[in-house]
Amino acid sequence: MADLLVGDLPVPFGTVVVHTPVELADIEAYRRELTGFCYRMLGSGFEAEDAVQETVVRAWRNAEGFEGRSSVRSWLYRIATNVCIDMGRQVQRRARPMDMGPASPPEESFLGPLLNEVAWVTPLPDAGAAPETSDPAEVAQYRESVRLAFVTALQHLPARQRVALILCEVLRWQAAEVAELLDTSVAAVNSSLQRARATLGGIGGDRQPDSLEPDDRVLLEQYVDAFERYDIERLVALLHDDAFQSMPPFAMWIKGAANIGRFMVEPGPSACRGSILLPTSANGCPAFGQYKPDPDGGYAPWAIQVLEVSAGKVTGMNFFLDFLDPDRLFPSFGLPLHLDG
Repeated sequence: MADLLVGDLPVPFGTVVVHTPVELADIEAYRRELTGFCYRMLGSGFEAEDAVQETVVRAWRNAEGFEGRSSVRSWLYRIATNVCIDMGRQVQRRARPMDMGPASPPEESFLGPLLNEVAWVTPLPDAGAAPETSDPAEVAQYRESVRLAFVTALQHLPARQRVALILCEVLRWQAAEVAELLDTSVAAVNSSLQRARATLGGIGGDRQPDSLEPDDRVLLEQYVDAFERYDIERLVALLHDDAFQSMPPFAMWIKGAANIGRFMVEPGPSACRGSILLPTSANGCPAFGQYKPDPDGGYAPWAIQVLEVSAGKVTGMNFFLDFLDPDRLFPSFGLPLHLDG
C-alpha cells in the first residue's frame, strides 16, 4: 500500500502516528538559519525571504501532523528544501556581472540595458541570517559561506548536489542525515558531494576569502569619507590595483582601480557626488546604503554597496542598484526609502 504523508514526511502504511504539538514559536526559532540555507540555495535575498515565509506557512499548516520521528529542525529543512527546489525550477541560474562577459572600458556608453532582477545573485542582509553567536569560528564559517562569489558558484550545481553540499560542508550535517532528508542513500549523498566539490573547484568556488581585520575599520572610515566627499583620487588609493566594480542590474563591470576612478567621473556616475552612506552588513561583508541627492529635496536610495576587503585594500565594489527592486531592496536592510536634507 502507499505511504501516508504526515508533516511532509512519508510514513509507512500501518505505522501508529503519535502527534507531537509544534508551536509557531518552535518554527520561528529557525527562521534565521533557514534564511541562510534558502539564500545559498536560491542566490537571492528576496527569494530567500519568500522561501522561508512559504516554509513557515507550510509547516504551520502541517503542525498538527508532526509526529516527532525527526527533530523539528530536520522537518523544517525538508520543507525548505522542497520549497527551494520548486522555486528554482521557475528561474534561470543567477549570476554576477563577472560571469556574463569580460570587463568593459570605463565609459558610460558601455552600460547597456537594465536586465531583469532574476538574472542576478542579489545581496543577503546579515541582520536576518547571521548566527546569533559571538563564537569566532561560527561567525567566520557563516561569512565564508554567504560571500557573493561562493553563492554564485553554488548556482552552478544541480539542486540536490547543492542541498548535499550546503548541509554537509556548511551546516555540518552527517551524510546519513542528508540521505534521510533527500530520501536517498548515504552512498548517493557522498557521490553528490564528490561531484559538487569537483564542479566548484573547476570554477574557483572553493576559494575561501580573507577575514576582515580590526584595522580594516579604519579603511572603511576612509572609504566613506572619500566617497561622500567624492574625492576620487583618494578613493582610488584605497582600492587594490585589480579591484572590480559591478552594478547589477547592468551587466557592465569594470576591472582595475584606475579604470574605476575614470568611470566614476563619467557624467552619469558623477551624479553620485554628494551621496550619503549609511552602514549595514551583507553577505558577511561591510556594506552601505548609498543615497544620492534627490532633486525634490533630501536623499533618495541609489545602491546597496557590498565591499570586499583583503590585505588592507578594497578588492571588490558590488553596487546593487535600487532598480533591482525599489520597493524591497532598501527595506530588506532596514534602511529608509528617503532621507531628509
